Amino acid sequence: MKITYSKENISPFGGIYFADEIISNSGVYKTIQEHLGSRSSQARYGYADVIRALLLSSLSGGDCAEDLTQHLRPYLSKLEDFTVPSADTVLRSQKELATEKQVYTSQSGVDHEFSINMPMNRLLIRLLCDLQQLQPDKTDYTFDYDNQFIPADKYDARYSYKKQEGYFPGIASIDNMPVYIENRNGNSNVKFKQEDTLSRAYGLLEEFGISVKRSRMDCGSFSEKIISVVEANSELFYIRAQRCNDLYERIQEITNWELVEIDNMMYEVASIEYAPFGGKKSYRYVISRKPHPHGQGDLFTGDAFVYRAILTNDREKSNREVIVFYNARGASERLFDQMNNDFNWSKLPFSFLHENSVFMIIMAICRNLFHFLTDFMSTKVDFVKPYFRLKKFIFRFITVPAKWIKRARSYILKLYTDKPYHLLLT
Repeated sequence: MKITYSKENISPFGGIYFADEIISNSGVYKTIQEHLGSRSSQARYGYADVIRALLLSSLSGGDCAEDLTQHLRPYLSKLEDFTVPSADTVLRSQKELATEKQVYTSQSGVDHEFSINMPMNRLLIRLLCDLQQLQPDKTDYTFDYDNQFIPADKYDARYSYKKQEGYFPGIASIDNMPVYIENRNGNSNVKFKQEDTLSRAYGLLEEFGISVKRSRMDCGSFSEKIISVVEANSELFYIRAQRCNDLYERIQEITNWELVEIDNMMYEVASIEYAPFGGKKSYRYVISRKPHPHGQGDLFTGDAFVYRAILTNDREKSNREVIVFYNARGASERLFDQMNNDFNWSKLPFSFLHENSVFMIIMAICRNLFHFLTDFMSTKVDFVKPYFRLKKFIFRFITVPAKWIKRARSYILKLYTDKPYHLLLT
Protein backbone atom coordinates (compact mmCIF):
# COMPACT_ATOMS: atom_id res chain seq x y z
CA MET A 1 0.00 0.00 0.00
CA LYS A 2 1.41 3.35 -1.09
CA ILE A 3 0.62 6.50 0.86
CA THR A 4 0.76 10.16 -0.10
CA TYR A 5 -0.16 13.24 1.91
CA SER A 6 -1.76 16.56 1.11
CA LYS A 7 -2.01 19.75 3.13
CA GLU A 8 -5.10 20.97 1.27
CA ASN A 9 -7.62 22.47 3.70
CA ILE A 10 -10.50 20.10 2.91
CA SER A 11 -13.43 19.69 5.30
CA PRO A 12 -15.03 16.26 5.73
CA PHE A 13 -18.28 17.96 6.80
CA GLY A 14 -19.21 19.91 3.69
CA GLY A 15 -22.93 19.44 4.26
CA ILE A 16 -22.83 21.41 7.52
CA TYR A 17 -22.47 24.67 5.58
CA PHE A 18 -25.80 24.06 3.83
CA ALA A 19 -27.51 23.02 7.05
CA ASP A 20 -26.35 26.16 8.84
CA GLU A 21 -27.34 28.37 5.91
CA ILE A 22 -30.88 27.00 5.93
CA ILE A 23 -31.25 27.40 9.70
CA SER A 24 -29.73 30.89 9.64
CA ASN A 25 -32.09 32.02 6.88
CA SER A 26 -35.06 30.82 8.94
CA GLY A 27 -34.32 33.49 11.56
CA VAL A 28 -33.98 30.95 14.38
CA TYR A 29 -30.74 32.34 15.79
CA LYS A 30 -32.16 35.87 15.94
CA THR A 31 -35.24 34.57 17.76
CA ILE A 32 -33.09 32.73 20.31
CA GLN A 33 -31.03 35.84 21.02
CA GLU A 34 -34.14 37.99 21.33
CA HIS A 35 -35.89 35.51 23.62
CA LEU A 36 -33.01 34.72 25.98
CA GLY A 37 -31.48 38.20 25.98
CA SER A 38 -27.83 39.16 26.30
CA ARG A 39 -25.20 37.72 28.55
CA SER A 40 -22.86 39.94 30.55
CA SER A 41 -21.23 42.90 28.81
CA GLN A 42 -17.87 41.09 28.93
CA ALA A 43 -19.24 37.97 27.19
CA ARG A 44 -17.96 37.42 23.68
CA TYR A 45 -20.61 34.86 22.78
CA GLY A 46 -24.39 35.06 23.05
CA TYR A 47 -26.84 32.30 23.91
CA ALA A 48 -27.69 31.93 20.23
CA ASP A 49 -24.02 31.17 19.51
CA VAL A 50 -24.04 28.46 22.17
CA ILE A 51 -27.20 26.75 20.88
CA ARG A 52 -25.92 27.12 17.32
CA ALA A 53 -22.65 25.44 18.31
CA LEU A 54 -24.47 22.55 20.02
CA LEU A 55 -26.74 22.07 17.00
CA LEU A 56 -23.85 22.06 14.52
CA SER A 57 -21.85 19.74 16.76
CA SER A 58 -24.75 17.26 16.86
CA LEU A 59 -25.21 17.46 13.09
CA SER A 60 -21.50 16.69 12.70
CA GLY A 61 -21.55 13.68 15.01
CA GLY A 62 -20.31 15.39 18.17
CA ASP A 63 -21.65 14.06 21.46
CA CYS A 64 -20.12 16.43 24.02
CA ALA A 65 -19.09 20.09 24.29
CA GLU A 66 -15.40 19.16 24.14
CA ASP A 67 -15.85 17.91 20.57
CA LEU A 68 -16.31 21.51 19.47
CA THR A 69 -12.85 22.48 20.66
CA GLN A 70 -10.96 19.27 20.03
CA HIS A 71 -12.40 18.10 16.71
CA LEU A 72 -14.86 20.42 14.96
CA ARG A 73 -13.54 23.96 15.37
CA PRO A 74 -11.35 23.94 12.17
CA TYR A 75 -14.42 23.11 10.05
CA LEU A 76 -17.14 25.09 11.82
CA SER A 77 -14.94 28.19 11.92
CA LYS A 78 -15.41 28.46 8.14
CA LEU A 79 -19.07 29.38 8.64
CA GLU A 80 -19.93 32.97 7.82
CA ASP A 81 -20.32 35.32 10.81
CA PHE A 82 -19.67 32.59 13.35
CA THR A 83 -16.84 32.01 15.77
CA VAL A 84 -16.90 28.67 17.54
CA PRO A 85 -17.19 29.07 21.33
CA SER A 86 -15.00 26.95 23.56
CA ALA A 87 -16.36 23.98 25.47
CA ASP A 88 -16.05 25.97 28.72
CA THR A 89 -18.16 28.78 27.30
CA VAL A 90 -20.81 26.37 26.07
CA LEU A 91 -21.09 24.70 29.46
CA ARG A 92 -20.95 27.92 31.47
CA SER A 93 -23.66 29.55 29.34
CA GLN A 94 -26.05 26.66 29.91
CA LYS A 95 -25.59 26.98 33.68
CA GLU A 96 -26.60 30.65 33.37
CA LEU A 97 -29.93 29.58 31.86
CA ALA A 98 -30.79 27.24 34.73
CA THR A 99 -33.57 28.06 37.18
CA GLU A 100 -33.61 27.00 40.82
CA LYS A 101 -34.93 23.55 41.70
CA GLN A 102 -38.35 23.31 43.30
CA VAL A 103 -38.58 20.95 46.27
CA TYR A 104 -41.95 19.44 47.22
CA THR A 105 -42.47 17.25 50.27
CA SER A 106 -44.99 14.43 50.01
CA GLN A 107 -47.38 13.42 52.79
CA SER A 108 -44.97 10.62 53.69
CA GLY A 109 -42.18 13.16 54.21
CA VAL A 110 -40.21 12.40 51.03
CA ASP A 111 -38.60 15.37 49.25
CA HIS A 112 -39.15 15.54 45.49
CA GLU A 113 -36.95 17.80 43.37
CA PHE A 114 -38.41 19.35 40.21
CA SER A 115 -36.77 21.55 37.60
CA ILE A 116 -39.43 23.83 36.09
CA ASN A 117 -37.70 26.01 33.49
CA MET A 118 -40.49 28.03 31.89
CA PRO A 119 -38.28 30.45 29.85
CA MET A 120 -36.54 27.57 28.07
CA ASN A 121 -39.78 25.68 27.49
CA ARG A 122 -41.35 28.86 26.16
CA LEU A 123 -38.46 29.13 23.68
CA LEU A 124 -38.99 25.49 22.69
CA ILE A 125 -42.60 26.18 21.67
CA ARG A 126 -41.86 29.60 20.19
CA LEU A 127 -39.34 28.14 17.74
CA LEU A 128 -41.79 25.43 16.70
CA CYS A 129 -44.37 28.13 15.94
CA ASP A 130 -41.90 30.39 14.13
CA LEU A 131 -40.88 27.52 11.85
CA GLN A 132 -44.54 26.54 11.25
CA GLN A 133 -43.95 23.14 12.81
CA LEU A 134 -46.84 24.08 15.09
CA GLN A 135 -49.62 26.26 13.72
CA PRO A 136 -52.21 28.14 15.81
CA ASP A 137 -54.91 27.72 13.17
CA LYS A 138 -54.63 23.92 13.20
CA THR A 139 -57.18 22.25 15.46
CA ASP A 140 -56.31 18.57 15.14
CA TYR A 141 -53.25 18.17 17.36
CA THR A 142 -52.66 15.11 19.53
CA PHE A 143 -50.82 15.71 22.80
CA ASP A 144 -48.73 12.82 24.18
CA TYR A 145 -47.21 12.77 27.65
CA ASP A 146 -44.91 10.29 29.33
CA ASN A 147 -42.12 10.09 31.87
CA GLN A 148 -38.82 8.49 30.94
CA PHE A 149 -36.18 7.32 33.36
CA ILE A 150 -32.65 8.46 32.48
CA PRO A 151 -29.88 6.67 34.38
CA ALA A 152 -27.41 9.31 35.55
CA ASP A 153 -24.44 9.04 37.87
CA LYS A 154 -24.80 12.63 39.06
CA TYR A 155 -24.21 14.36 42.37
CA ASP A 156 -27.90 15.00 43.09
CA ALA A 157 -29.44 11.99 41.28
CA ARG A 158 -31.78 9.88 43.42
CA TYR A 159 -32.43 6.15 43.50
CA SER A 160 -35.46 5.07 41.47
CA TYR A 161 -37.74 2.06 41.49
CA LYS A 162 -35.87 1.24 38.27
CA LYS A 163 -33.09 0.20 40.69
CA GLN A 164 -30.70 2.86 39.43
CA GLU A 165 -29.89 6.45 40.25
CA GLY A 166 -31.02 9.02 37.74
CA TYR A 167 -33.70 11.46 36.67
CA PHE A 168 -37.34 10.93 35.69
CA PRO A 169 -38.33 13.82 33.40
CA GLY A 170 -41.84 14.33 32.08
CA ILE A 171 -41.97 14.97 28.34
CA ALA A 172 -44.94 16.28 26.37
CA SER A 173 -44.91 16.01 22.58
CA ILE A 174 -47.08 16.86 19.60
CA ASP A 175 -46.57 15.16 16.22
CA ASN A 176 -43.52 13.43 17.73
CA MET A 177 -41.92 16.82 18.54
CA PRO A 178 -41.10 17.66 22.19
CA VAL A 179 -43.07 20.71 23.31
CA TYR A 180 -42.53 20.68 27.08
CA ILE A 181 -39.90 19.10 29.33
CA GLU A 182 -39.98 19.14 33.11
CA ASN A 183 -37.19 17.35 34.89
CA ARG A 184 -37.71 15.56 38.18
CA ASN A 185 -35.46 13.41 40.30
CA GLY A 186 -35.41 9.64 40.11
CA ASN A 187 -37.21 9.05 43.40
CA SER A 188 -40.36 10.89 42.25
CA ASN A 189 -43.34 8.75 41.30
CA VAL A 190 -44.67 9.73 37.87
CA LYS A 191 -48.08 10.56 39.34
CA PHE A 192 -46.68 12.94 41.96
CA LYS A 193 -47.91 16.44 41.04
CA GLN A 194 -48.28 15.38 37.41
CA GLU A 195 -51.50 17.38 37.20
CA ASP A 196 -49.43 20.54 37.86
CA THR A 197 -46.88 19.55 35.22
CA LEU A 198 -49.63 19.00 32.66
CA SER A 199 -51.31 22.28 33.55
CA ARG A 200 -48.06 24.12 32.84
CA ALA A 201 -47.59 22.29 29.54
CA TYR A 202 -51.14 22.94 28.34
CA GLY A 203 -50.87 26.55 29.55
CA LEU A 204 -47.74 27.27 27.50
CA LEU A 205 -49.33 25.79 24.39
CA GLU A 206 -52.41 27.93 24.94
CA GLU A 207 -50.16 30.96 25.36
CA PHE A 208 -49.01 30.43 21.77
CA GLY A 209 -52.50 29.70 20.47
CA ILE A 210 -51.93 25.95 20.10
CA SER A 211 -55.10 24.01 20.88
CA VAL A 212 -55.09 20.32 21.75
CA LYS A 213 -57.86 18.12 20.40
CA ARG A 214 -56.71 14.74 21.76
CA SER A 215 -54.49 13.68 24.66
CA ARG A 216 -52.90 10.25 24.98
CA MET A 217 -51.16 8.85 28.07
CA ASP A 218 -50.21 5.59 29.73
CA CYS A 219 -51.35 4.29 33.13
CA GLY A 220 -48.87 6.60 34.85
CA SER A 221 -51.47 9.32 34.25
CA PHE A 222 -54.41 7.33 35.61
CA SER A 223 -55.56 9.36 38.59
CA GLU A 224 -58.59 11.50 39.31
CA LYS A 225 -56.67 14.78 39.57
CA ILE A 226 -54.69 14.15 36.38
CA ILE A 227 -57.73 13.12 34.36
CA SER A 228 -59.59 16.26 35.41
CA VAL A 229 -56.73 18.44 34.08
CA VAL A 230 -56.50 16.46 30.84
CA GLU A 231 -60.26 16.62 30.31
CA ALA A 232 -60.29 20.39 30.90
CA ASN A 233 -57.55 20.99 28.30
CA SER A 234 -58.41 18.62 25.46
CA GLU A 235 -61.58 17.67 23.64
CA LEU A 236 -60.84 13.94 23.73
CA PHE A 237 -58.48 11.82 25.80
CA TYR A 238 -57.25 8.23 25.91
CA ILE A 239 -55.54 6.95 29.07
CA ARG A 240 -54.50 3.40 29.90
CA ALA A 241 -56.50 2.28 32.94
CA GLN A 242 -54.99 0.56 35.95
CA ARG A 243 -56.24 -2.70 37.43
CA CYS A 244 -58.87 -2.68 40.15
CA ASN A 245 -61.14 -5.42 41.52
CA ASP A 246 -64.39 -3.59 40.84
CA LEU A 247 -63.48 -2.96 37.18
CA TYR A 248 -62.57 -6.60 36.60
CA GLU A 249 -65.80 -7.73 38.15
CA ARG A 250 -67.57 -5.61 35.53
CA ILE A 251 -65.35 -7.04 32.79
CA GLN A 252 -66.28 -10.61 33.79
CA GLU A 253 -69.91 -9.72 33.07
CA ILE A 254 -69.19 -8.91 29.40
CA THR A 255 -70.76 -11.40 27.00
CA ASN A 256 -70.64 -9.53 23.67
CA TRP A 257 -66.92 -9.80 22.85
CA GLU A 258 -66.03 -8.84 19.27
CA LEU A 259 -63.11 -10.53 17.49
CA VAL A 260 -60.87 -8.04 15.62
CA GLU A 261 -57.40 -7.99 14.09
CA ILE A 262 -54.94 -5.35 15.31
CA ASP A 263 -51.33 -5.28 14.14
CA ASN A 264 -51.61 -8.81 12.75
CA MET A 265 -52.90 -10.21 16.04
CA MET A 266 -56.41 -11.26 16.98
CA TYR A 267 -58.07 -9.68 20.02
CA GLU A 268 -61.46 -9.78 21.63
CA VAL A 269 -62.73 -6.25 22.31
CA ALA A 270 -65.71 -4.69 24.05
CA SER A 271 -66.82 -1.43 25.73
CA ILE A 272 -68.43 -0.69 29.06
CA GLU A 273 -69.43 2.44 30.96
CA TYR A 274 -67.66 2.71 34.30
CA ALA A 275 -67.15 5.40 36.97
CA PRO A 276 -63.57 5.19 38.31
CA PHE A 277 -62.23 6.29 41.70
CA GLY A 278 -65.59 5.65 43.37
CA GLY A 279 -67.07 8.73 41.71
CA LYS A 280 -70.33 9.34 39.90
CA LYS A 281 -68.93 10.44 36.53
CA SER A 282 -68.61 7.53 34.14
CA TYR A 283 -66.36 7.12 31.13
CA ARG A 284 -66.12 4.66 28.31
CA TYR A 285 -63.71 1.81 28.94
CA VAL A 286 -62.50 0.02 25.81
CA ILE A 287 -61.42 -3.47 26.87
CA SER A 288 -59.22 -5.81 24.87
CA ARG A 289 -58.12 -9.31 25.75
CA LYS A 290 -56.10 -12.12 24.24
CA PRO A 291 -55.17 -15.58 25.53
CA HIS A 292 -52.13 -15.66 27.76
CA PRO A 293 -49.19 -16.80 25.57
CA HIS A 294 -48.35 -19.61 28.03
CA GLY A 295 -51.92 -20.49 28.94
CA GLN A 296 -51.20 -19.37 32.48
CA GLY A 297 -54.13 -18.32 34.65
CA ASP A 298 -54.27 -14.83 36.16
CA LEU A 299 -54.91 -14.71 39.91
CA PHE A 300 -56.36 -11.23 39.51
CA THR A 301 -58.97 -12.09 36.86
CA GLY A 302 -59.41 -15.82 37.43
CA ASP A 303 -58.96 -16.77 33.78
CA ALA A 304 -56.16 -17.26 31.23
CA PHE A 305 -56.50 -13.95 29.37
CA VAL A 306 -54.32 -10.83 29.25
CA TYR A 307 -56.56 -7.78 29.64
CA ARG A 308 -55.98 -4.14 28.70
CA ALA A 309 -58.35 -1.23 29.30
CA ILE A 310 -58.36 2.29 27.86
CA LEU A 311 -60.35 5.03 29.57
CA THR A 312 -61.74 7.60 27.14
CA ASN A 313 -64.49 10.15 26.63
CA ASP A 314 -64.58 9.32 22.90
CA ARG A 315 -67.86 7.59 22.19
CA GLU A 316 -67.67 7.91 18.40
CA LYS A 317 -64.74 5.69 17.45
CA SER A 318 -65.21 1.94 17.28
CA ASN A 319 -63.46 -0.26 19.84
CA ARG A 320 -60.82 -1.19 17.31
CA GLU A 321 -60.26 2.45 16.28
CA VAL A 322 -59.74 3.52 19.89
CA ILE A 323 -57.16 0.77 20.47
CA VAL A 324 -55.33 1.46 17.19
CA PHE A 325 -55.21 5.19 17.96
CA TYR A 326 -53.92 4.60 21.48
CA ASN A 327 -51.29 2.14 20.25
CA ALA A 328 -49.98 4.82 17.89
CA ARG A 329 -48.47 6.55 20.92
CA GLY A 330 -45.69 4.01 20.52
CA ALA A 331 -44.36 6.29 17.78
CA SER A 332 -44.09 9.11 20.30
CA GLU A 333 -42.21 6.81 22.68
CA ARG A 334 -39.56 6.37 19.97
CA LEU A 335 -38.85 10.03 20.59
CA PHE A 336 -37.04 8.98 23.78
CA ASP A 337 -34.76 6.69 21.80
CA GLN A 338 -33.85 9.58 19.50
CA MET A 339 -33.22 11.97 22.36
CA ASN A 340 -31.08 9.47 24.26
CA ASN A 341 -29.02 8.16 21.37
CA ASP A 342 -29.06 10.90 18.71
CA PHE A 343 -29.21 14.02 20.86
CA ASN A 344 -27.21 12.91 23.90
CA TRP A 345 -29.71 12.79 26.74
CA SER A 346 -27.83 9.68 27.80
CA LYS A 347 -24.69 11.83 28.24
CA LEU A 348 -25.86 14.63 30.51
CA PRO A 349 -22.94 17.04 31.08
CA PHE A 350 -23.68 18.56 34.50
CA SER A 351 -23.79 17.38 38.10
CA PHE A 352 -27.12 18.93 39.02
CA LEU A 353 -30.73 18.37 37.99
CA HIS A 354 -31.63 21.96 37.09
CA GLU A 355 -28.51 22.46 34.95
CA ASN A 356 -29.06 19.22 33.06
CA SER A 357 -32.64 20.37 32.40
CA VAL A 358 -31.28 23.25 30.32
CA PHE A 359 -29.17 20.85 28.28
CA MET A 360 -32.15 18.55 27.75
CA ILE A 361 -34.35 21.37 26.46
CA ILE A 362 -31.60 22.70 24.18
CA MET A 363 -31.14 19.22 22.74
CA ALA A 364 -34.90 19.03 22.20
CA ILE A 365 -34.65 22.31 20.29
CA CYS A 366 -31.80 20.82 18.23
CA ARG A 367 -33.90 17.73 17.54
CA ASN A 368 -36.83 19.86 16.31
CA LEU A 369 -34.48 21.93 14.12
CA PHE A 370 -33.04 18.72 12.69
CA HIS A 371 -36.52 17.64 11.59
CA PHE A 372 -37.16 21.08 10.16
CA LEU A 373 -34.01 20.55 8.09
CA THR A 374 -34.93 17.08 6.83
CA ASP A 375 -38.48 18.17 6.02
CA PHE A 376 -37.18 21.15 4.03
CA MET A 377 -34.35 19.30 2.31
CA SER A 378 -36.53 16.38 1.28
CA THR A 379 -38.58 18.77 -0.87
CA LYS A 380 -35.43 19.96 -2.67
CA VAL A 381 -33.23 16.89 -3.10
CA ASP A 382 -33.95 13.18 -3.31
CA PHE A 383 -31.01 11.97 -1.21
CA VAL A 384 -32.49 13.30 2.05
CA LYS A 385 -35.72 11.85 3.46
CA PRO A 386 -37.85 13.36 6.23
CA TYR A 387 -37.71 10.15 8.27
CA PHE A 388 -33.87 9.97 8.45
CA ARG A 389 -32.33 9.38 11.85
CA LEU A 390 -29.39 11.61 12.68
CA LYS A 391 -26.70 9.02 11.92
CA LYS A 392 -28.07 8.34 8.46
CA PHE A 393 -28.39 12.09 7.82
CA ILE A 394 -24.75 12.60 8.75
CA PHE A 395 -23.60 9.79 6.44
CA ARG A 396 -25.88 10.75 3.54
CA PHE A 397 -25.64 14.53 3.71
CA ILE A 398 -23.14 16.04 6.16
CA THR A 399 -20.06 13.95 5.36
CA VAL A 400 -19.09 15.24 1.92
CA PRO A 401 -15.54 16.52 1.25
CA ALA A 402 -15.54 20.25 0.61
CA LYS A 403 -13.03 23.06 0.17
CA TRP A 404 -13.45 26.83 0.29
CA ILE A 405 -11.77 28.49 -2.70
CA LYS A 406 -11.20 32.24 -2.97
CA ARG A 407 -11.85 33.51 -6.46
CA ALA A 408 -12.42 37.08 -7.66
CA ARG A 409 -12.53 38.39 -4.06
CA SER A 410 -15.28 35.95 -3.10
CA TYR A 411 -15.36 32.47 -1.62
CA ILE A 412 -16.74 29.45 -3.46
CA LEU A 413 -17.50 26.09 -1.83
CA LYS A 414 -16.11 23.24 -3.90
CA LEU A 415 -17.82 19.89 -3.20
CA TYR A 416 -16.21 16.57 -4.09
CA THR A 417 -19.43 14.80 -5.05
CA ASP A 418 -21.97 14.55 -7.85
CA LYS A 419 -24.95 15.00 -5.52
CA PRO A 420 -26.93 18.16 -6.43
CA TYR A 421 -26.42 20.13 -3.19
CA HIS A 422 -26.90 23.38 -5.13
CA LEU A 423 -30.64 22.67 -5.38
CA LEU A 424 -30.94 23.50 -1.69
CA LEU A 425 -30.07 27.13 -2.40
CA THR A 426 -32.69 27.66 -5.10
